[in-house]
Parts: sequence; C-alpha cells; structure tokens
Amino acid sequence: MRNVLTALLTTGALLGAAGSASAADPATTTFTVTATVVKNCTVSAVPLAFTYTPGAGNVASNTTVSVSCTNGTTFNTELNAGTTAGGTIAQRLMTNGTQTLQYNLYTTAGLATPWGTTVGTNTVAGTGAGMAAANAVVQTVFGQVPDTAPNNGEPPGTYTDLITVSVAY
Repeated sequence: MRNVLTALLTTGALLGAAGSASAADPATTTFTVTATVVKNCTVSAVPLAFTYTPGAGNVASNTTVSVSCTNGTTFNTELNAGTTAGGTIAQRLMTNGTQTLQYNLYTTAGLATPWGTTVGTNTVAGTGAGMAAANAVVQTVFGQVPDTAPNNGEPPGTYTDLITVSVAY
C-alpha cells in the first residue's frame, strides 16, 4: 500500500509540475498595424460682388477660395469660364435675361492672367498643410468689370454668372 501511495504522490507531483510549466510559458506572436493616408482636398469659395456704374471706370473686387488638403499634397486651383453662354476664360460674361455684362477673374492683383483651367499656365498652385480649417490655403481671386463697350451701354439690373472651382491634386 505504501508503494502505491508513493507512486500516486510522485505522479501527482509530476503532473503538477507539468501543468505549472505550461502556464509559465505561453505561446506568443506579433502582428503589424498599418494605415494608408490617402490624398484628399476640399474647397470652398466666398461669392464675388461688383457694384458697377457705367462710365465711371473699371471696377475691381476680389474674393477668396479656401483649399484644405492632406499635409504635403500639392494642388492646382482651377476656375471654369462660368455658365453664361458665350463666356470664355479670356472673357467671362454675366447675364440678366438676354443682356450680358463682361467681367473677368485673375490670378494676381496685376490682372495680367485670367484664372483658368490649364495647370501650369493659368491656375494657382498650393501645398496642403492638413485638413483642419485652420490649415486651409486661402487664395485670392481678383475680379474686374471693364468700363468699355458693350458694358457701358448695358441697362441697370442684377447680372449673374456661376463659376465652378476645381482642385486638381
């Protein structure tokens, strides 16, 4: 009986040791976590208003376009010719019924280059600083209504056009 009891105690001790060894040495592994940040841009614009008095000279006004892009993303801001029939990048038109009023939008205060859609020629470039509103790149759009024919012969009224702002990135 004594031999059986000794054998049982020895077996129990060995099983206990084996169980302790398993708990002390768990299996482990690792895994990689990744995230891909994609380029992204958003754009907003403030309306542009002119008050034009025929015969009183050219009238200038400006507005802003705000572009937010992911940090380090290069972009070009484009302005189309507008929605008034016959308007072009070189000579935009506002309309009031069947009447039109010439105007244009420029890339600089010197009014040398009409703002258009050809990257590297008549768009405005920028680099994003992040998507937060405080990081927006603010670009000024310079506008002018020339006091030349046919503008100085147009009847009074409210003339409008709609410009589409695009950001290529």
